[in-house]
Amino acid sequence: MKTYTPSVSGLERKWFVIDAQNKVLGRLATRVAGLLMGKGKPHFTPHLDVGDYVIIINADKVILSGKKQNTKTYHRYSGYPGGLKSVVFSKYLKEKPEELFTHAIRGMLPKNKLGRKMLSKLFVYRGDRHPHQAQKAEPLKI
Repeated sequence: MKTYTPSVSGLERKWFVIDAQNKVLGRLATRVAGLLMGKGKPHFTPHLDVGDYVIIINADKVILSGKKQNTKTYHRYSGYPGGLKSVVFSKYLKEKPEELFTHAIRGMLPKNKLGRKMLSKLFVYRGDRHPHQAQKAEPLKI
């Protein structure tokens, strides 16, 4: 008996809308990463992109548990002496909530071409409106 491998051309991809208002960032990011990879599908294959499209709205209203709202910092380093930049979560949330979600979800996806392709199916928006009305996305309760 041969092993069944799904073809990417025959897959049906769904669109999901997730409201991030008053949701914990990490818990929401793990759920979204699973949807992007297609982990919940019966034909999940680790070496193929079988995931769905995800739209996140109200990204600026996400929360963190505990005292992390004011103490969690994000670092990036340019590679030059003195090139360490640090930003507190609350400031990052005000300025770039879309990047905050992308950063959290990117770390949970594969670190290769496949992971970058999966991340391209993620759309994050600051308010409660999004331009993907034609895709007939279904709301997902988390």
